[in-house]
Formats: sequence, structure tokens, C-alpha cells
Amino acid sequence: MSVVRRKYDVEFKKNAVKLSYASSKTVAEVAREPGISDGMLHHRRLKYTPDRDKTRFATLEEENKALRLKTAEQAIEIDMFKKASAYFASLHKESIGSSTNIKNTRSEVGEIL
Repeated sequence: MSVVRRKYDVEFKKNAVKLSYASSKTVAEVAREPGISDGMLHHRRLKYTPDRDKTRFATLEEENKALRLKTAEQAIEIDMFKKASAYFASLHKESIGSSTNIKNTRSEVGEIL
């Protein structure tokens, strides 16, 4: 049996937070009225102030998420550059090896003549 997940829009969440701050009831009691869990309302209270603005916690959480994404992208780029560097280093070694063979061949030909 599958469970249907309810999705609430941002306005609904902000209104629930505002109501929880304004009411003299407990958060659990306020959460039961619209049929949401008290855990969700506690989590939303961490993100929004009574004035429906974002809290410092929410701002830092968004910034942290953006920095983690940037770090992951940079790690992929670093890995790609390491592989490219190894590839071009192997090409450079091959070209150095073939040029010394040509020099050795030229010196051998010079000695014969």
C-alpha cells in the first residue's frame, strides 16, 4: 500500500508558523488543527520568524547547500584535470623518448660517415 505525501505551499507553511507563534496553544496543538505533524511545524519554526521572514538558520542552511554543491563540482573538475594532466604527461614522455631515439640514430649515422 502506498502512502500519499501531502505537499504544502510556502504560504501555508508560513501561516502555520505565524499561527504557532501567535497562539497560546502548544506547537503540537496548533499543528493538529490543519492536520500537519508537530515535527514539521517545529522544523518550519526554525526556518521562519513570526513575521514570516527567513531566520538566520534558514539562510545559513541555504548557503551551506550552495557551498556543498560548489565543492562537489570543483572536486569533479579537479579529478578531470588530474586525468588530463596524466594523459598529457604520458604523451610528453612518449615524444621525449622518440626524439632521443632520433638523436641517437643521427649520431650513429654520423659516426659511420
